[in-house]
Amino acid sequence: MPESSPRPWPPLMQIVFALLLLALAAAATRGPLQAQATTSALAAFASVLPASYCGSDMVAERVEISDPAALGSEAPMPLWRVRRGGEICALVIDAIASGYGGPLRLRIGLAPDGTLLGTRVIEHRETRGLGDAFEHDDGRWLTQLAGRSLADPPDSRWALRRDGGEFDQFSHATVTPRAILARVKAVLLAYSIQRDRWLTLAPAA
Repeated sequence: MPESSPRPWPPLMQIVFALLLLALAAAATRGPLQAQATTSALAAFASVLPASYCGSDMVAERVEISDPAALGSEAPMPLWRVRRGGEICALVIDAIASGYGGPLRLRIGLAPDGTLLGTRVIEHRETRGLGDAFEHDDGRWLTQLAGRSLADPPDSRWALRRDGGEFDQFSHATVTPRAILARVKAVLLAYSIQRDRWLTLAPAA
């Protein structure tokens, strides 16, 4: 007598089994995906946040800030609130400065009290000679901004030395470093005025 073929599962059982497999797959990959997201965030912020701020428990929450006067862009710019242990330990925001060769996209790290943690140029159109100051020397010119705030130096000293200010220029250039200093100062001023909004703004739905 020939063997009978196995009877197929009822459609409802097939759906339940498929959903169970999907749930198991999601649970198995959740850890690696979360680790990958954390690694990506660490890589994105490592240049503007001290190493002590970046750990395996770091979580970055992105919101959009619209402030053309402060951020140099008519389009909203990304702001990341960096948390460790549930508390905001830093903010990272992008802004646009008008350099000699065209727009420069800055990434600026801030402590919650408004102290600069780091500044980098992440996109630019400067020539090799001008771009060296923040691209090929690991951003050494920009390191002089770390630890500064809206009150340090005083308002009149937030300028290049040749303009009576606190900061060195680079490569005999003035347009680009002036633009960077002006944009960073504008971001600090905006944060001092809108601090509560930057810290509490809900992410876009």
